[in-house]
Amino acid sequence: MTDSPRLQNELAALTTEAFRPELADIDVLPTLDIARLMNGEDAGVPAAVAACLPEIAAAIDAVADRMARGGRLIYAGAGTAGRLGVLDASECPPTFNTAPGQVVGLIAGGPEALVVSVEGAEDSPELARADLDALKVTPEDAVLGVSASGRTPYAVGAVEYAGALGALTVGLSCNTASPLAAAAQHGIEVVVGPELLTGSTRLKAGTAQKLVLNMISTITMIRLGKTYGNLMVDVRASNAKLRARSRRIVAQATGAPDAEIERALEEANGEVKNAILILLAGVDGATAARLLEETGGRLREALGAG
Repeated sequence: MTDSPRLQNELAALTTEAFRPELADIDVLPTLDIARLMNGEDAGVPAAVAACLPEIAAAIDAVADRMARGGRLIYAGAGTAGRLGVLDASECPPTFNTAPGQVVGLIAGGPEALVVSVEGAEDSPELARADLDALKVTPEDAVLGVSASGRTPYAVGAVEYAGALGALTVGLSCNTASPLAAAAQHGIEVVVGPELLTGSTRLKAGTAQKLVLNMISTITMIRLGKTYGNLMVDVRASNAKLRARSRRIVAQATGAPDAEIERALEEANGEVKNAILILLAGVDGATAARLLEETGGRLREALGAG
């Protein structure tokens, strides 16, 4: 309890925690009016993200450079921010066929914290250091701390410790002059303003963080050659929907008839990139695999080499 007044003062100074007296009667409004208010609030989030595009792009280029050298992208956060990082990381393998552990989401308190609150976990920079030690973070890795307030000890501690280890560090928050941005090499502060419900940063702040994490992972994968144009040519066909999508992607990239697509996919063991290369470059499966290995999996370069 000794630090309660200090913490209250810190929170009072945060834009994301500000009270909005004009919304004090929101609970007695008709549901449609509340929905319109909330929708109007959400509409301003993309503009706040747009104001940070130069910082986001610089962070992406730095992350992509580390990952091209074999490093990992590691998200670290608590509560909603941590869950968003875990979500983004979990979507990379099926979407971009990333290797296990190539994109990692850490949440304060571990997997249990995805569904229940783990008391005190977000207040522990020591826990962040232990989680990063378990991953054996190296200077080739990129660690991205996520925190709406920009002051969460777990996220700030992760970035500070990762920086001491020589890793690239990025801090994503929704308040200006945040400790998280100050601790990171790349600070991204998307200021979305006070929330509809005071302090409920799962709302506009959460939406902003989701948009930025989408950008960081998606554009990094584009830079790493995981796409061909706007086609997800590294998709992992792990279910019926994704197998159908794989065939559509090969068709869109090549214009080949169905029978040839099936033959190419079979020769490529289901790998979309390889199948496209087989069809467009007129090579066999072994040659397609070799060309992609020589070009670091970049289909456009492999087509030029073929």
